[in-house]
Amino acid sequence: MSAKLRNIGPKSAAWLRQVGLRTPEDLAAIGAVGAFVKVKRAGFKPSLNLLYSLEGALQDCHWQELPEARRTTLVAEYEAIIAEQPLKKAPPASGPVYERVVDEEEEDGHEDP
Repeated sequence: MSAKLRNIGPKSAAWLRQVGLRTPEDLAAIGAVGAFVKVKRAGFKPSLNLLYSLEGALQDCHWQELPEARRTTLVAEYEAIIAEQPLKKAPPASGPVYERVVDEEEEDGHEDP
């Protein structure tokens, strides 16, 4: 996030930039829940405080000032999206390892006399 947004610290701003949300307008277009989902799907591990902070940034209020009913709605919207399209688990660091035994005949392409 190039512009300073209320409630958004350096780490959160970096996450937002890495998922393509660089301006307050980008955030407004996708909304707090959409931005939170993008950050989660990118593999980062934000807490719900990020969701509340994003909404607070959009509402221009401190995230702790968000009414409990609004917080509940935000979480419900997030959970509905994740239920529809679950987060994918990160792929393993490397693929499976298979052992292959090579016959000497296979190796050089012809049989030994």
